Amino acid sequence: MKQIFLYFLGCYLLIASCTDRVEKKISPITPSIDSSSTYGYDRNFIKTYASLIELQKGNSKLLIVPQYQGRVMTSSCYGDTGYSFGWINYDLIASKKVKEHINPYGGEERLWLAPEGGQFAFFFKKNTPYDFKHWFTPKEFDTEPFEIGNQTDSSVLFKKDLVITNRADAVFKIHIDRKISLLGRKKIEQNLNTALGSEVQVVAYESENTLVNTGESPWTKRTGAPALWLLGMLKPTPRTVIVLPIRGDSSSPRLHDSYFGKVPGDRLKLLDDHAFFKADGKSRGKVGIPRQHATRFIGSYDAGNKVLTLLECDWPAGQDDFVNSVWEDQKDPFSGDVFNAYNDGPLQDGTQLGPFYEVESLSPAALLAPGKALTHFQITYHLQGDESALSKISRQILGVDLQEIENVFKE
Repeated sequence: MKQIFLYFLGCYLLIASCTDRVEKKISPITPSIDSSSTYGYDRNFIKTYASLIELQKGNSKLLIVPQYQGRVMTSSCYGDTGYSFGWINYDLIASKKVKEHINPYGGEERLWLAPEGGQFAFFFKKNTPYDFKHWFTPKEFDTEPFEIGNQTDSSVLFKKDLVITNRADAVFKIHIDRKISLLGRKKIEQNLNTALGSEVQVVAYESENTLVNTGESPWTKRTGAPALWLLGMLKPTPRTVIVLPIRGDSSSPRLHDSYFGKVPGDRLKLLDDHAFFKADGKSRGKVGIPRQHATRFIGSYDAGNKVLTLLECDWPAGQDDFVNSVWEDQKDPFSGDVFNAYNDGPLQDGTQLGPFYEVESLSPAALLAPGKALTHFQITYHLQGDESALSKISRQILGVDLQEIENVFKE
């Protein structure tokens, strides 16, 4: 009897020890969340209304919808029970309705073509005012699906041919290749030049987007030129702040903050070489960084869910023409920004697209001869876990630690 008792006691202690180790490993990584905020919930919701593609490496998962232009809808760094990072417009998707100005299905990375405003805009017809009433998202990257090309467990390629006309009545025949690749932990550590301990979980994916001039005429500064524009809709919270590192002196504007009217000082702080922008989904505003003042990264921190998001881009040397998307006729339509950040809020009529917030990047202007191509890369990282570990990564990549981010907007 004593031997049997000791056997079962040993089994109990072994199980308890294993359980304790699992809990200690998981608890700082996956804070308690409502089931409706999980990746599994979002996947089950979306598959009711649209076909989807799921990429997976270990605990990292990525959800992509071809019907929504091959957009990344959401991701998780801890499987089905992990926090779902992308903002999803459940009401619009469930309604199956098509809206007039834009169909904001959500998704943490989608592809558009810029410029949005200006004399070469794709969102405003010729001789119409620059206001929301006359702003329309072209159907080619709003409601039309992308075709699936090659697919593996960790990557998928989409293709799209389209013809689009800009505000200056120039016609563009375009082919787009869009490849989404889920990155492994080793590659992520190489990219960030840091070792990620067990107290931090991460999901990251690279978006490779190629635009080809399939027409017979060159795209020039006289006709206007498209640019690849990647936008990510993420979940706003009262404790989320966007961080935009800025380099260079103030001999030229370092930050543009008047896209939809000047962003007030209680929502945007420019402190030394960083801009901090509230991402609470309660006031509509947008900011941007020009090429000469951009670093490789921007990011955001959601203190409530302990989520550090990083957006990485690198632009080819010698390419300094970037389209300007401000809603006005422009003196220099090729002096636009390379990074943008947007916080959603009520429109003039009181309605709202979200709420969500966005981090965005743009390629150089595609001033291409017939048959030539331009490619734009972007990498999105979501890191979740122990705050002290995340703070070290934030300090290394963004130049500020988490406490600095959290204190910016405290009274």
